[in-house]
Amino acid sequence: MTFTFRTVDPLKDGELLHSWVTHPKAAFWMMQDAKLEDVERAYMEIAADEHHHALLGLRDGEPAFLMEKYDPAHRELVGLYEPRPGDVGMHFLTPATDTPEHGFTKAVITAVMAHLFADPAVARVVVEPDAGNKPVHALNEAVGFVAEREIDKPEKRALLSFCTREQFEKAVTA
Repeated sequence: MTFTFRTVDPLKDGELLHSWVTHPKAAFWMMQDAKLEDVERAYMEIAADEHHHALLGLRDGEPAFLMEKYDPAHRELVGLYEPRPGDVGMHFLTPATDTPEHGFTKAVITAVMAHLFADPAVARVVVEPDAGNKPVHALNEAVGFVAEREIDKPEKRALLSFCTREQFEKAVTA
């Protein structure tokens, strides 16, 4: 599967993102009760933030998933771990579907990681999924993440995990 990426347009993409983040499958995004305006506002804030970026992953030109990248020295993980130069934080969301495709989510996280590591300044990807989100932990491990420890964020108990470029390359070529 081949994916391309484009920056989220909060107003143009708002309805689509709203349908994705309020779906019960996206419970870990903690936007279940968000109204369309809430989602548009959240993504306008990201669009205006130099340390946080939202991208749509496209498959054949059509939106297929959401990816966010952020600087963990300035967002999400400030004070919760010691950031290193070259660290980038990441979230991704594959939307719910009535016709699941075997291997799709793994292809998505692999494409997200390849996109992040395409930037030579990125040395390590940092994630902090909900500690109870076992399916994402397995996906993260499949692309080279190593869990370090659980941390308490304001909104959740999270599993802090890291993946270096070398760990990613080894995992996806194994």
